[in-house]
This record gives sequence, structure tokens and C-alpha cells, in this order.
Amino acid sequence: MEKLAPQKKRIDGSTSGWSLDRDFYKDPEIFEKEKEKIIFDNWIFAGHVSQIPNAGDYFLFNLLEESIIIIRGNDMEIRAFFNVCRHRGSHVCLEKTGNSKRFICPYHAWTYDIEGSLFAARGMPDSFDKSNHGLHPCAMDIIEGMVFINFGDNPVSLENVKRDLAGPLKMYDFNNLKVAAHKRYPIDGNWKITLENYQECYHCAPSHPEYSLSHTFKVEDDKFEELQKPMLSRMEALGVGTHEYDYQFDKQQEGQENYACSRYALFEKYKTGSQDGKPLAPLLGNLLGYDHGALDINIGSFTYYLCYNDHIIVYVFTPTEHEKSACDIYWLVRNDAEEGKDYDLDKLTWLWNATTLADERIIVDNQKGVNSKKYQSGPLAIKEKLIERYIVWYLHQLAK
Repeated sequence: MEKLAPQKKRIDGSTSGWSLDRDFYKDPEIFEKEKEKIIFDNWIFAGHVSQIPNAGDYFLFNLLEESIIIIRGNDMEIRAFFNVCRHRGSHVCLEKTGNSKRFICPYHAWTYDIEGSLFAARGMPDSFDKSNHGLHPCAMDIIEGMVFINFGDNPVSLENVKRDLAGPLKMYDFNNLKVAAHKRYPIDGNWKITLENYQECYHCAPSHPEYSLSHTFKVEDDKFEELQKPMLSRMEALGVGTHEYDYQFDKQQEGQENYACSRYALFEKYKTGSQDGKPLAPLLGNLLGYDHGALDINIGSFTYYLCYNDHIIVYVFTPTEHEKSACDIYWLVRNDAEEGKDYDLDKLTWLWNATTLADERIIVDNQKGVNSKKYQSGPLAIKEKLIERYIVWYLHQLAK
């Protein structure tokens, strides 16, 4: 692809430390290549097992032209299927969530059981073999209760993710959480602008006053390290592990999905990500108290977690068109927590609703500037180091 050729030299670092050129945010041809090389070849969080507790429970996960049915079978196993009839291609499932004993195609009534097998196909010849026409399976894996899917035929392994993140995920008991709230934020900006915004906190102090009250990421590196010390002492007293891993983006291991995990302090007044610093919900997992910290995790390139001691935020960034994207946010709490008694939904969602609405404005304004003929690639700041690493990774994936 000719448009990529001049950019490949950046993989070697000859122009490292600069943002991407305009075509990468604007060109539909590049977007088609991104779908093939990156978007449909990464593991993405689709939901939590608590959303489908019973046989026949399902939900859809839609990404661009693809639609996936995630369903719990009669054997209580969870499976994922492409929402495509094996007859002439119609979607067989039209509702976003529900419970079903069978899926009947609305076009010609081909019928599938909830394990994906073709159950009935009226009017077909005697030679027709139903066993060869089940729904196409989609690659799926469950990591401590979190459902991940990959649209590719040969997805990278999640083995190292499961091995290294087992400790922190079990500490919060992800298996026994539930979705207290889920909200989608449509954004008029290219998916990379949306994703790049999340890779840095250079913008946090001027753009996120609510976030900056409680989170130390906004401060300069020398002050940041000093602020970690009280949290580290509390972590030791509470038996909270450090769990530091960085195999993200340019440090991705061959044949493995990229991932990272690190803990950082909140400001002293704040036990969790709340407006007043007070707890928002019951403590998670086997945590014995508040260390005034939060754990950042990413699994793949589109799924990020911010783990407070009493609730979890999951962010999933996806493209919807080549110049439009979305951020889905899930708020997770203990499975036995009761709304109105153990947590207040408005208070639980306050911080990241406010922060994401601000990010939406930032990203839209950024896209408007990138649309200008005067936009040029610009130098990245010290606190934007992860964007630089992301760009190196992105260009490498695109050039493969």
C-alpha cells in the first residue's frame, strides 16, 4: 500500500516522538487495512459472565460490520457465534439481549439451537447435511469472568495474560462481580485519536478537574514517585501485591496478546474514585481495606481497567466508522451488592461519566483540527511516552 510506504521508516525510530500524519486519521483505505491487521485481530472485552447467568441467556457484541451472539448453552457453557445465517446471510438474532431456546432466521426460518447447530431448514433437498451448516463460531475466551472475543481465524494467545494477571484479577475476585451500569459514549473522532487520548495524562490537569482532585497521574514524575510511598506502606500492611507487568504495545511478546498492569496512588483524602473520597461500594474480593490506590490493567489494545478497591471501571474503545468511534464504560461491583443499599448508582458513575464527557469534547475538537489542511504531525511531550510506544506498535502491525 503506497500510502504506508513513507511511514514504515518510523518503525525504526527515525522519526519517533511525533504524532501520526493526517492520512492515518482520515483515509478510508488505511482504515480498511486497520480492520484487517488490528481491529479484527485483537482480543476485545465483550461483557461479563454475570450478564448471562441462565441457559439461553445471550447478548450481542457489535463491531463495525460484524455482530457476535454470546450465549450460555443448555450445558451452561458460554459460546460465541457470528450472527450470520448459513443460508443467505441474514442476521438470525435481532435483539441486543434476551433469552432464547432457539434462533429462527427472520428471512427463511432456518432454525439454530443455542449450541449453534442447525436444527431445521425447511424445503431443502434430501442430500442437504444440516451438520455442516451450523453458525460460524467466533474465537472466545473467559478470563476470570470476563468474556473476550477475537474476530480473527488465528488469534494470538492469551496464555501469558492469564498467567501474569491471575494474581490481581483474583485479588478483586473478578469472577464474582456484576455489571452495575453500562453506558456507550459515541464520539465523532477517529478511533486512534480516541485511544491516544487514553494513553496519556498530559491533558488531565487542564481538562479533567474532577479526575485531578483524586488521581496523582496528573503530577510531574518526581512528585508522583513521592506520592506513591504512603500507598506502598498501606499495600504492605493489607497484603496487596504490586503486580507490575508491561508487555504493552511495542513490548508485546511474540504470539501473545499485549497487556500491562501497574498500581498508583490516589491523593491522601481519597479511598476510591468518588467525589468526596469516601467508599462507594463494598470492598471487592479478598481486600481487607483501602490502600488509597488504584490498579491500571490493559488486555489487548482496546480494553482497559481501572480497579479501585470497591469497584472496577472497564473501558472499551472501538471504531464505528473511519472517523467515528465509541467508548463503552462498564461499572462493576460485587455480585451480592444491592443498588440503593450497598451503592448509589449516581455516585458510582459520577466521576467517569463526567470525565468521559469531557474526553468526548476533547477528541471531537482534536479531530476537527486534524481535518484541517494545516494539520501536521507534532512532537510528543515527556508525559506522552506511551503514545509514542503505541504509534511504533501500530505502524508495525499495519506493515506486517
